[in-house]
Amino acid sequence: MDYLKWRLLPLLPLLASLVLFQIWSSLKPSQNECSLLNHKHFWIASKRIVTPKGVISGAVEVKGGNIVSVLGEDWQGNARTKHVIDYGEAVVMPGLVDVHTHLDDPGRAEWEGFPSGTRAAAAGGLTTLIDMPLNSFPSTVSKETFDLKIKAAEKRIYVDVGFWGGLVPENAFNRSALEGLLEAGVLGLKSFMCPSGINDFPMTTASHIKEGLSVLAKYRRPLFVHAEIQQEEGYLDMKDNADDAQSYSTYLKTRPASWEEAAIRELLAVTNGTRSGGPAEGAHLHIAHLSDARSSLDLIKEAKRSGDSLTVETCPHYLAFSAEQIQDGDTRFKCAPPIRDAANREKLWEALMDGHIDILSSDHSPTVPELKLLNDGNFLKSWGGISSLQFVLPVTWSYGRKYGITLEQLASWWSEKPAKLAGLDSKGAIAIGNHADIVVWEPEVEFDLNDGHPVYMKHPSISAYMGSRLSGKVLATFVRGNLVYNEGKHAPAACGVPILAR
Repeated sequence: MDYLKWRLLPLLPLLASLVLFQIWSSLKPSQNECSLLNHKHFWIASKRIVTPKGVISGAVEVKGGNIVSVLGEDWQGNARTKHVIDYGEAVVMPGLVDVHTHLDDPGRAEWEGFPSGTRAAAAGGLTTLIDMPLNSFPSTVSKETFDLKIKAAEKRIYVDVGFWGGLVPENAFNRSALEGLLEAGVLGLKSFMCPSGINDFPMTTASHIKEGLSVLAKYRRPLFVHAEIQQEEGYLDMKDNADDAQSYSTYLKTRPASWEEAAIRELLAVTNGTRSGGPAEGAHLHIAHLSDARSSLDLIKEAKRSGDSLTVETCPHYLAFSAEQIQDGDTRFKCAPPIRDAANREKLWEALMDGHIDILSSDHSPTVPELKLLNDGNFLKSWGGISSLQFVLPVTWSYGRKYGITLEQLASWWSEKPAKLAGLDSKGAIAIGNHADIVVWEPEVEFDLNDGHPVYMKHPSISAYMGSRLSGKVLATFVRGNLVYNEGKHAPAACGVPILAR
């Protein structure tokens, strides 16, 4: 017996390692669980593949989660694997990158949450989300609160997710606190120039923003700003206007376009520091969800011409809807800044088509029905936010066809430029070396968003898009080569990767 013990003793470390490996293997999702496809090396073929060089007929080779080749019509002679998925006439496009979404996790997961939000994203062709620092609880304004966010995302995301940190008065003048947040991995910062509606995310002034940009310059990361300044013009006391609080026009008057214009004027007094040789060179300011296509947009154009490091986004709901069509009491359409008139919507489309608006984002801002769909349809008390994450691709395409949008423009607004803004060098384009983040969809196929349509967002009833007829059915979504969504079915395991800036 002693002899046997002596012979087995050297093997104990090996046996322990085998046991630990078995435990680790049982906890780590397998490739099959991460993907609805069994292969790590395969080709995606189509007659319409959207690449940086245009739309081609050919195939994309995927290996180990990355794109290793993109070939034209003669691709079959170069194929080095038998595993080919031929999508025929369906469009193969880079997965959408949504830089402005509220997933509300942790703390308010009943509003949305990482699992439901990222499943909805996958079903809508979005392969990367950048989560906003507020609406979750606590807000992400420190390294400690950011750690809570990362922990909440682990093994619960079906697409890749990055994170913005918050710029608020308590950290704006504390350089070490901001640097700690940025060193922890947030992709940039976000601030509000008006009350955010979230108690632990107070508004900032131009002074706070100037300080934030000076810190961001070192890291070469962007600052997102909600550009509205509350003024006496437009302010309505809720009690004094209870009689007409169901009227959308009442709400619209409470947040006039002058609020956006005033905020942007203040911002542009700061962004000149981002020019070449300026004190904040290397920083970049991004104006979120622009709704005013008149004076505010003119100011932005002039700042860009002057060399400010500045970009601007708008959202599908500003391009799809107009104030005139919103029925009294239908609080699904309430958001901030508000949806403005039809003439303004036309000017937004014109600016987008002409390149003055740089990117699109969802600003997916859900809540629970009892806060959004108040029984009396009170626009002044209802939660402000459009629930849209799963629908932004078909919505943009459906409403954009009138203006002649192309597949290349769609990929630029939703993939290439958002990825660049967030510093995601390996995403946003079907190009060799990039992550195999791909959406396959059928632009000509129409569908109705009704009770029978599968919606993966937590509260579909609060979406302003329900009841719409749209064009552009998503067939499949690949994230880092994993087929995470395929015609109504998701991969068994949530294998999305948290994205941390380094």
